[in-house]
Order: sequence, then structure tokens, then C-alpha cells
Amino acid sequence: MTSTDDRGFILKNDEKEAAGRKKELPAINFSTFIFSLNSSALVHLGAIPDPTTGNIQKELAIAKQTIDILAMLEEKTRGNLTEEEHKLLTHMLHDLRIKFVQEKSRQ
Repeated sequence: MTSTDDRGFILKNDEKEAAGRKKELPAINFSTFIFSLNSSALVHLGAIPDPTTGNIQKELAIAKQTIDILAMLEEKTRGNLTEEEHKLLTHMLHDLRIKFVQEKSRQ
């Protein structure tokens, strides 16, 4: 049995798997975007395992860069976020900064 995409094109096996995964992804909005950055920072802080390898890794320079990106987004979106988005971003940044300082002090 062959599978087709939305346009009727026949999909190869790897394309079928990718199409299936694509349907499982959450909708992209500001909150899911910053959750993604938050997760990335937590992986690089060593707070959660890398989802692809299952290993704990600490890359504090990358974690700091991701935190700085979130801070830049906070600055550039000031006044343009919903109250919930603003609170989410503010709390994420606060928590990540604390975790970063704790990890940095352990070095």
C-alpha cells in the first residue's frame, strides 16, 4: 500500500515517518517557541537529559547564549505580549538565570 501527502504525491518510507511525526508536533506560537528555548537551556545546564541521546551534558556557554536570546526576546517584545506570555517569559528567565548562576558557581 502506498501513502500520499496532502497534494497526492507518493511518499517514500522515510517521508511517511516524517509526515507522521509532523502531525504530532504542537502548534507553533510564542509560548511553544519559548518553551523550546527553555528546554534547550535546561539541557545545556545539565538539568534535564538531552532528548536525542538521553545523556546529561553541561555546556554553560550554550546555555548562557540561549538565556540571552530569551532576554532579547523579552526586550524586543515588551508591550506586545499577552499577560500570560509575559508572565511565562519572565518566570522562565528568572528560573534559568538562577540555575545558570548555581551551575557556574559549581565550576
